[in-house]
Amino acid sequence: MMIALSGTPGVGKTTVSEILRDRGHNVLDLNLLAEENDFVSGYDEKRGSKEIDVKRLKEFVMEHFTEGDFFVEGHLSHFLSVDYAIVLRCDPLILKKRLSAKGWSSTKIMENIQAEILDVIKVEAFELLDKIYEVDTTSKVPEEAADDILGIISGKYEEPHINWLEKYEYLLFE
Repeated sequence: MMIALSGTPGVGKTTVSEILRDRGHNVLDLNLLAEENDFVSGYDEKRGSKEIDVKRLKEFVMEHFTEGDFFVEGHLSHFLSVDYAIVLRCDPLILKKRLSAKGWSSTKIMENIQAEILDVIKVEAFELLDKIYEVDTTSKVPEEAADDILGIISGKYEEPHINWLEKYEYLLFE
């Protein structure tokens, strides 16, 4: 089984993935895989980010990772042929602090905050997959978020209703 672990940059995907690895789960880092296998097709100067050839990445994963159960971590993971997606979410104001701490530009921060408010990753995943789960990482330590993810797998998880738009619509027009 292949499970996408996706979400807007800064929600905690990488940190939670490390915990899942430490707990004995297989986790595939899509960003690392893309760089190691030359799937970076360019660089977006405006956004300050690498452009990934998702089609080639997807083909590579489907060819080389066919055995066993594992998580696929990265904000593009829901574009792969996965069984379902777990989308990590974070309150936009907390997300802003996290991305600022990474030294991101205000333009890039605002773009990602707006994507989180508008559920961009979740909507993309719903267009491609039948099963989507959400985990709110806002007030959880990473170990708790990892517990939630494992709860989803075992069928013991009460999914929250996450709607940042109701709370932060005003941020969309800054």
